[in-house]
Amino acid sequence: MNDANPIIERLGAVFVENFHIEVPTADTDLFGTGILDSLQLVELLLQLERRFGSRITIENIDLDDLRTLARIARLVARTAQAAPRTARPPSSEIRQGTANQERNPSGTPAMTTG
Repeated sequence: MNDANPIIERLGAVFVENFHIEVPTADTDLFGTGILDSLQLVELLLQLERRFGSRITIENIDLDDLRTLARIARLVARTAQAAPRTARPPSSEIRQGTANQERNPSGTPAMTTG
Protein backbone atom coordinates (compact mmCIF):
# COMPACT_ATOMS: atom_id res chain seq x y z
CA MET A 1 0.00 0.00 0.00
CA ASN A 2 1.70 3.23 -1.17
CA ASP A 3 -0.50 5.77 0.59
CA ALA A 4 1.15 8.91 1.90
CA ASN A 5 -1.20 9.16 4.88
CA PRO A 6 0.67 7.81 7.92
CA ILE A 7 -2.54 6.86 9.75
CA ILE A 8 -3.69 4.78 6.79
CA GLU A 9 -0.27 3.13 6.61
CA ARG A 10 -0.44 2.27 10.33
CA LEU A 11 -3.97 0.93 9.86
CA GLY A 12 -2.75 -1.25 7.01
CA ALA A 13 -0.12 -2.64 9.39
CA VAL A 14 -2.83 -3.38 11.97
CA PHE A 15 -4.69 -5.50 9.42
CA VAL A 16 -1.53 -7.36 8.38
CA GLU A 17 -0.33 -7.99 11.94
CA ASN A 18 -3.67 -8.79 13.58
CA PHE A 19 -5.84 -10.22 10.80
CA HIS A 20 -3.13 -11.44 8.40
CA ILE A 21 -4.83 -9.52 5.60
CA GLU A 22 -3.31 -6.91 3.33
CA VAL A 23 -6.00 -4.40 2.40
CA PRO A 24 -5.59 -3.62 -1.35
CA THR A 25 -6.39 0.11 -1.18
CA ALA A 26 -7.39 2.74 1.35
CA ASP A 27 -10.86 2.80 -0.24
CA THR A 28 -11.52 -0.96 -0.27
CA ASP A 29 -14.90 -1.70 1.35
CA LEU A 30 -13.87 -3.84 4.31
CA PHE A 31 -17.39 -5.12 4.96
CA GLY A 32 -18.45 -5.60 1.33
CA THR A 33 -15.35 -7.64 0.56
CA GLY A 34 -15.63 -9.70 3.74
CA ILE A 35 -12.24 -8.51 5.00
CA LEU A 36 -13.81 -7.31 8.27
CA ASP A 37 -16.42 -9.32 10.17
CA SER A 38 -18.10 -8.68 13.52
CA LEU A 39 -15.42 -10.44 15.59
CA GLN A 40 -12.63 -8.63 13.81
CA LEU A 41 -14.50 -5.37 14.34
CA VAL A 42 -14.15 -5.79 18.11
CA GLU A 43 -10.43 -6.55 17.73
CA LEU A 44 -10.04 -3.54 15.43
CA LEU A 45 -11.58 -1.23 18.05
CA LEU A 46 -9.17 -2.64 20.64
CA GLN A 47 -6.21 -2.08 18.32
CA LEU A 48 -7.33 1.49 17.55
CA GLU A 49 -7.31 2.21 21.26
CA ARG A 50 -3.92 0.55 21.83
CA ARG A 51 -2.10 1.97 18.84
CA PHE A 52 -3.70 5.38 18.44
CA GLY A 53 -5.08 6.10 21.91
CA SER A 54 -8.50 6.44 20.27
CA ARG A 55 -11.17 5.18 22.62
CA ILE A 56 -14.21 4.67 20.42
CA THR A 57 -17.35 3.39 22.10
CA ILE A 58 -19.90 1.30 20.25
CA GLU A 59 -22.53 3.97 20.90
CA ASN A 60 -20.43 6.54 19.03
CA ILE A 61 -19.79 4.41 15.96
CA ASP A 62 -21.44 4.65 12.61
CA LEU A 63 -20.42 1.50 10.74
CA ASP A 64 -19.78 3.62 7.66
CA ASP A 65 -16.89 5.20 9.63
CA LEU A 66 -15.26 1.76 9.66
CA ARG A 67 -16.00 0.76 6.06
CA THR A 68 -12.58 1.68 4.58
CA LEU A 69 -9.09 2.43 5.86
CA ALA A 70 -9.53 6.03 4.69
CA ARG A 71 -12.71 6.41 6.76
CA ILE A 72 -11.15 4.74 9.79
CA ALA A 73 -8.20 7.15 9.48
CA ARG A 74 -10.60 10.12 9.51
CA LEU A 75 -12.36 8.64 12.57
CA VAL A 76 -9.03 8.19 14.37
CA ALA A 77 -8.02 11.77 13.52
CA ARG A 78 -11.38 13.14 14.73
CA THR A 79 -11.22 11.12 17.92
CA ALA A 80 -7.66 12.27 18.61
CA GLN A 81 -8.67 15.92 18.14
CA ALA A 82 -11.70 15.57 20.41
CA ALA A 83 -9.88 13.70 23.20
CA PRO A 84 -8.58 15.84 26.04
CA ARG A 85 -4.81 15.85 26.23
CA THR A 86 -3.23 14.53 29.39
CA ALA A 87 -0.75 17.04 30.77
CA ARG A 88 2.76 15.61 30.90
CA PRO A 89 5.73 17.56 32.14
CA PRO A 90 8.35 18.25 29.48
CA SER A 91 11.23 15.78 29.54
CA SER A 92 13.54 18.59 30.73
CA GLU A 93 11.43 18.90 33.91
CA ILE A 94 11.66 15.16 34.47
CA ARG A 95 15.46 15.28 34.12
CA GLN A 96 15.64 18.30 36.46
CA GLY A 97 13.56 16.50 39.06
CA THR A 98 15.93 13.57 38.93
CA ALA A 99 18.97 15.86 39.22
CA ASN A 100 17.47 17.56 42.26
CA GLN A 101 16.96 14.32 44.18
CA GLU A 102 18.95 13.93 47.37
CA ARG A 103 22.25 12.20 46.57
CA ASN A 104 24.67 10.29 48.75
CA PRO A 105 28.46 10.77 48.45
CA SER A 106 28.78 8.17 45.68
CA GLY A 107 26.52 10.27 43.43
CA THR A 108 23.65 7.78 43.38
CA PRO A 109 20.21 8.67 44.75
CA ALA A 110 20.07 8.30 48.51
CA MET A 111 17.68 5.80 50.02
CA THR A 112 15.36 7.32 52.55
CA THR A 113 13.25 5.44 55.06
CA GLY A 114 9.91 6.67 56.27
